[in-house]
Amino acid sequence: MTGALAPTKPLTAADRCDRCGAQAYVRAILAGGGELLFCAHHGRKYGESLRAAGAEIHDETDRLLETPTAATTEEER
Repeated sequence: MTGALAPTKPLTAADRCDRCGAQAYVRAILAGGGELLFCAHHGRKYGESLRAAGAEIHDETDRLLETPTAATTEEER
């Protein structure tokens, strides 16, 4: 075993913040193997303390700045 963590799957709209229930954009993988999901707000609030406790943080908050693509004529049908 190398100690490297397996890649995590991207968060989806179905993933919810464990603190408030909003859409999750941050995943904290705890040193003991568990995970917590957070919205951007709670990810910022708890991220540093979780990192200090040995958690690995996967931050996808940059997705909040993405512009959705427009539907093409075929997709609108």
